[in-house]
Amino acid sequence: MKLITTWFGTFLLDDDDQVAEKSLFPSVAKEVAVRLQTLEKGEILPEEEELVGGRPVIVREKRLELLGELVSFEEPNLPPEDFGFSQELLAQAMVQLGKEKVKVSATPDEQVLQAIRTIDDLTKTINLMSERLHEWHGINFPELAKLVSETKYPELISKFGDRNTMIESGEVKFEDSMGSDITSEDSEALKLLAGSILTTIKAKKDMEEFVQARMEVVAKNTAHVAGPLIGARLISLAGGLDRLSKLPSSTVQLLGAEKAMFKHLKDKARPPKHGVIFQHPLIHRAPPWQRGKIARAFASKISIATRVDKHGDRFIGDELEGNLTKRVKEIQRKYPNPPKGKGKKNRSR
Repeated sequence: MKLITTWFGTFLLDDDDQVAEKSLFPSVAKEVAVRLQTLEKGEILPEEEELVGGRPVIVREKRLELLGELVSFEEPNLPPEDFGFSQELLAQAMVQLGKEKVKVSATPDEQVLQAIRTIDDLTKTINLMSERLHEWHGINFPELAKLVSETKYPELISKFGDRNTMIESGEVKFEDSMGSDITSEDSEALKLLAGSILTTIKAKKDMEEFVQARMEVVAKNTAHVAGPLIGARLISLAGGLDRLSKLPSSTVQLLGAEKAMFKHLKDKARPPKHGVIFQHPLIHRAPPWQRGKIARAFASKISIATRVDKHGDRFIGDELEGNLTKRVKEIQRKYPNPPKGKGKKNRSR
């Protein structure tokens, strides 16, 4: 007897390829999709086990090897219409299967990936609107940018608008501005723009807090070693925690430095020593001649952290952080000064 499974049922065929017994699937798209998903995973269907019932059979699929002898033979023609199934039902089942795959692919790290990309979009929006605000308000009060911090700048404009109101309030002390006067309507428009910037800044801060909280759940070791935001950015650059966990540490070290690497390959420029991990204080606060070695050690610990996050539920962040700190101190002790003959070169760059 041959065991054959199609999208609409499973069959036992005799030596003449005639149907001896059968177990048809429910004629419902969702139920068909469930069984198709099981087949894609390489698992055995309950209908197949029940139909065989321990009898000797031959099979042509490796996933069915536990039910019978694996033999190569041609699949017989079993038109679905002969058993009351239509191609329309198959189409509906495939749509349902697609929906189920999307649900499965929406893993927790996907939420982090989308959130970090949202932060990037918000940052670009803030920079663009801030540039416009400086240019526009500079017509009225060009000196303000030098009098207050970048954080305070939109706050003052959102509250007071024009130069005269700002100075009269006592918030800013300045006389004889080079700016020209503006109307009350212009002032209100500037307030609106500055208020939009502040709202976007708050949205970015809230999104960063969300990423930090989610990273503690999705990749707590990576978050502890690299920091939540850098860890999330690495996940985003790699395309997910699963892919990041499979990358060698040398690739993790250079994630985010793709343009510099392309320039190195194309124009023979100096190869990059680090990518987005340069944002971590251990690296960007280190002397230039130590950064490459620290980045290598840092990326190595991140690689271990991502693999544990992906395939286990242990927390080893403190251990990894301790080992990294120890290695950084070794590098600092071993390389306190730039290599001879390269100090000026390193400083110039």
